[in-house]
Amino acid sequence: MPSAGNRSFGPIVNNPTACILGSGVEQMLAFDRLIKRYGDLTALAGCTFGVERGQMLGFLGPNGAGKTTAMRSVFGLVRPTSGTVTWNDEPIGPPTRLRFGYMPEERGLYPRMETREQLVYFGELHGMARLAAGIAADRLLEDFDLGDRAEEPVSNLSHGNQQRVQLAVALMHDPELLVLDEPFSGLDPLAAQTMAGILRRRADEGAAVLFSSHQLDVVEDLCDDVVIINGGEVVLSGDVMELRASSPLRYLEIVGRKDVAWARDLPDVTVVTHDGNRIRLALGQDAQLATMAAKAQEAGDIVVFSVEPPPLSEIFREAVT
Repeated sequence: MPSAGNRSFGPIVNNPTACILGSGVEQMLAFDRLIKRYGDLTALAGCTFGVERGQMLGFLGPNGAGKTTAMRSVFGLVRPTSGTVTWNDEPIGPPTRLRFGYMPEERGLYPRMETREQLVYFGELHGMARLAAGIAADRLLEDFDLGDRAEEPVSNLSHGNQQRVQLAVALMHDPELLVLDEPFSGLDPLAAQTMAGILRRRADEGAAVLFSSHQLDVVEDLCDDVVIINGGEVVLSGDVMELRASSPLRYLEIVGRKDVAWARDLPDVTVVTHDGNRIRLALGQDAQLATMAAKAQEAGDIVVFSVEPPPLSEIFREAVT
């Protein structure tokens, strides 16, 4: 059960019987009061949340929070001590799991097998005919810009390209649910953008997508909703924009053609960054915007004077500390 210490920045899923997150659309994957203990260690402590069709849900938490344990429970790799994981309100068995795609954080590929053959092999394991698997493999290799590496062993590929192959394996059979553990790990910005676009398209086509990541800027750009877990329980969840807007934290960015160091003397204001003519300030509750604006005008030409809610990284930090 979520603790009484949960921070209330926005809509939080506190009800253990809840089957809806966000929009009220019927939920497809549901974790209900999930508890997992390893002797004296509690990995999950009443974890409750859900993922809907067409939704990309960012599953966030510090190391050891219970994210991987929860995701593995979907595939029977972890047996909960109590609680349930269901798909369409039904227990998840082997036939249902064949309709899911899973990308573990640890590499799960055969290093000596050729890249295309590997995709075809995993497609066949999910019940695809070999011809259909070959067509799907060729399409995914092109989507991931790996068409020219199709006949190379996976061991010849870079870490980032192996990560792409790992995701392509999870996508081979057009899964109804994607569960991805740190899919963006080790990717350069361009590769991460490509992968994000593919995942967004799958969600738009109706798949439910649950993924964990420590790259909170990627999560903020890609996901409408997040669940933050700490100590095995959900401490915060909801729409990213609503969570940001409802936070009491505010930031002011000032860009001027002249020196903006004057902003350091403002009351109840903390300088976060100062780079040349650009300064970013954290505003306390007693910070006076009118005073700041007047001082900015006195200082000279101001190109940007913008108040913004905190980024997801700040929301995350407040939720888990």
